[in-house]
Amino acid sequence: MQIAIVLYDRFTALDAVGPYETLGRLPDARTVFVAEETGPVRTDTGNLAITADRALTDVPSPDLVIVPGGPGQHALMDHAPLLDWLRTADATSTWTTSVCTGSLLLAAAGLLTGRRATSHWLALDMLERYGARPTGERVVFDGKYVTAAGVSAGIDMGLALLGRIAGDDYAQAVQLATEYDPQPPYDAGSPEKAPAHLVAELRGHSRFILT
Repeated sequence: MQIAIVLYDRFTALDAVGPYETLGRLPDARTVFVAEETGPVRTDTGNLAITADRALTDVPSPDLVIVPGGPGQHALMDHAPLLDWLRTADATSTWTTSVCTGSLLLAAAGLLTGRRATSHWLALDMLERYGARPTGERVVFDGKYVTAAGVSAGIDMGLALLGRIAGDDYAQAVQLATEYDPQPPYDAGSPEKAPAHLVAELRGHSRFILT
């Protein structure tokens, strides 16, 4: 199985690395980081880069596509080279997936029209604008399309899909090996649980307010 993880300027690191650490452990899987051009691609902080070893055009038909989110997604919503590649890859992929606002890129490519999907909680309304049926669930399966909510949900998505592909025992072994046993110090990981003033503050500074 060839797994293609898409990179672009100002993607969010954990959106890509979370699924890499889970789905990348599939038996006999070959994971490749792809971008419009090869070379280092900077994350949204600017302090970290991941190397794209292959250009999009070099990987036309991966078995599994993973599209991370991040602030850089906004500039790519009508970017033909990426959207065309997503459509081409999706035509033959076994699984097409996203994390966080990566689902907006799938939606912009027309791949989520009429489908249930999720994204970062601040971006759910945007999904609907592009024809998807947004849900606040953490991981959503709709046929071969698997979308994850914000950032850390990519780990959950990777494990859930790993279970579908390689079986529950294998997925649980990967969970154990990576010691993924979340015990957060605060119960503020969703807008339903977080203090109202923090939810309002994040909404007020969201880049989605003006889109």
